[in-house]
Amino acid sequence: MDTTRIVYERGGSGTPVVLLHGLGHRRQAWYPVMADLMERHEVVALDLPGFGDSPAPGGERAYDVGSLVDTVRRTCDDLGLDRPHLVGNSLGGAIALELGASGAAASVTALSPIGFNTPPAEAGARLLAGAAQVAAFVPPSVLRAATHSPAGRALARRALRGDPSDPADRHFAFDASAIAAGSPYVRLAPHVAAYTFSASMVPCPVTVAWGDRDRLLPPSGARRALRRIPHARQVTLLGCGHIPMSDNPRAVTAEILRTTGAARDLGQRVVA
Repeated sequence: MDTTRIVYERGGSGTPVVLLHGLGHRRQAWYPVMADLMERHEVVALDLPGFGDSPAPGGERAYDVGSLVDTVRRTCDDLGLDRPHLVGNSLGGAIALELGASGAAASVTALSPIGFNTPPAEAGARLLAGAAQVAAFVPPSVLRAATHSPAGRALARRALRGDPSDPADRHFAFDASAIAAGSPYVRLAPHVAAYTFSASMVPCPVTVAWGDRDRLLPPSGARRALRRIPHARQVTLLGCGHIPMSDNPRAVTAEILRTTGAARDLGQRVVA
């Protein structure tokens, strides 16, 4: 993929932190935590290829979890970010862990990462991917009407937010254009549903944090993550859904800083 076309926002100073959003989201997902993180770190929030303002690769180019990992790696190199701290949500969490496994991260904070689903959740993810492909053939006007209806908004809130009754989320809705025929979401969804994290080790401090109200990826995935990454620190984010930085930005910021601090302390011990 052409990394010169990856759109990002950058600010703050200190050791770099790169923020990676989930499938169908964009860099603005991190706005609730960016200002506080920038008080201690240089922060870079990316739009992954095909989302936000970053274009998707052409139809003949590879477009799966592995290609996104390579794109983020090259983007970090292009931006002069040597082994940054990586923070990712959902798909972004898997990308961060894969880069951490390759030695390309100072630390990894993974929020509800894909790749650790229990068999029933894997079946559900594949069903969701199949539904997205079917929905791609529904007329756009029908999709827009459905996703912006009261029932559609309620369904989106229930799937993604910790407290679906929060009045602040009354306008929350799924972007119907995301599942248009040939869209990046539709192209990526089957790969995301089939993905399993299989690296034998991640040689840096790792935090795996999961919202206890995550209805999209069950919190039981955290236990599978710990079996794969035994040294990881497990955190339960109370009251949070699949996008915890929206539900409780203060708690998410604290866990990110705790993880970056662990990497700093480890480096100091190694030097000593």
